[in-house]
Amino acid sequence: MPRFPFRFVFVLTAVLMASFAARAEDRALLIGIGEYEKLPERMFLHGPVNDVVSMKTLLTGTLGFKPEAIKVLLDKEATRSAMLATAEEWLVAGTKPGDRVYFYYSGHGLQVKDDNGDEEDGLDEAIATYDITPGESDWTNIIRDDDIQALTEKMKDRMVTLIIDACHSGTLSRSLEGSLDDYVAGMRYLPRPSKDNSQPTTRGLKIELAVDTKPEAVIEGSLTTWSAAAPYQVAWDDDRLPPDERHGVFTAAFVAGLVKGEADANGNGVTSVSELFQYLKLKSGEYCKLKKDCQSLDPQIEASPQLLGAELAGYTKPAVEQKPELQKVETLQTPQPFYVAADPVQSVGDILGGYDNGSVAVSIDRGTTLHAGDVFKIAIKSVSGGQLVLLDVNAKGEATQIFPNTVAQKITPLSPNQTLTIPDEYYGFDFEAGESGDSVLVALVINDDIDLSQLVPADQGLEATLNARAALSEIVSRLSKPVATADGFRAVRWTAGKYDYSIK
Repeated sequence: MPRFPFRFVFVLTAVLMASFAARAEDRALLIGIGEYEKLPERMFLHGPVNDVVSMKTLLTGTLGFKPEAIKVLLDKEATRSAMLATAEEWLVAGTKPGDRVYFYYSGHGLQVKDDNGDEEDGLDEAIATYDITPGESDWTNIIRDDDIQALTEKMKDRMVTLIIDACHSGTLSRSLEGSLDDYVAGMRYLPRPSKDNSQPTTRGLKIELAVDTKPEAVIEGSLTTWSAAAPYQVAWDDDRLPPDERHGVFTAAFVAGLVKGEADANGNGVTSVSELFQYLKLKSGEYCKLKKDCQSLDPQIEASPQLLGAELAGYTKPAVEQKPELQKVETLQTPQPFYVAADPVQSVGDILGGYDNGSVAVSIDRGTTLHAGDVFKIAIKSVSGGQLVLLDVNAKGEATQIFPNTVAQKITPLSPNQTLTIPDEYYGFDFEAGESGDSVLVALVINDDIDLSQLVPADQGLEATLNARAALSEIVSRLSKPVATADGFRAVRWTAGKYDYSIK
């Protein structure tokens, strides 16, 4: 029986270019609105002011921003005109190509009738200002998704981070549809001023993952957007705390994940974008289970796939260049360099985030230590069934797609709690340990019906050598997009398992 050896060719993670001569400038605009000029007090939020304090601490501490680089607008300071003017003057005009920009908003999200015909559903998503005004059937003095996109488009050549702790949903799930009379305390969403059951559903803010055509800035890697909820979902103030101590559930997790290092799922000292994202989903889900009015809560991220495994705090600090466990990456696609774990095997955990939770078991019948020439089989068993993707990643940063493949007799979903062995007797060959070094098997089990055929085509071939970081990042990026259901949008259901081994 012929034996299939593991052979790889090293591929660079990214296109490298000359080092940046100096660190770019920082600029941040933090907006928190809990009190509103023309809204009843029952719709006030206690958390936004505390959220801004927490975010400022994060920026000046962990992220290394200078205090004078941060502009803050709170409550009555945050009128529509002030918010737009400050964003233009402080962020757009006050920065230059290559600079880093943070825009943070904490407050109410809402939807209004589309005013320029660019929405298929006839509705724009928006964030509330201090002087937001309810009309007979709609809101005025708001900042639309079009306004936000126009700002980001002006900063395409800068590294922009947009963080929104508000609801950007469209028509909510049935139990929350309706008028202002249906408002739930602590909900960061404002229903339409009057009930309109005929209104169509919405796809969510343009910059979110639910939209089909993403802004070019996102594709280029210069814009990373974080938002507290998926379309059709509500963001919340944490009402488990006394009013004066409350904060947004999303913001509290965002800060804790970085400041306290709680998001570093694999404990390698690198808190990656993907790890923070999974941590936000975990903490949001925990809160939602305790909140009777919360049906589901799935934070969203829009980011270039190549940044998913990057150290979120690290690339803002020059001192990180002296850390041997990190590798500096400069690309033509991002205005600034970023940092990834220097060890490609360790970087797998950074890209996966917290999805390696033990529900997918991967093993090799010869154990964790192989010798060149050893013949071996791989076994995968998952608590939940689904589509299987199996990659082998070596210390050179090369990957082989083991499954799906065209050699298997048939490609079927992995059955729950049933062991799949690769290769089996139908393959016609064995796996044989090849070059020495550390490697890791990565098994992803996707429970939802997600089309991954372009990313992991079965005919890619067991002999094809892939860029491990790029291949895995593209898959995880696709799985980070929300899936549409009868009740709205929710996160894709998937999990992963790893198996570290070495060849002597």
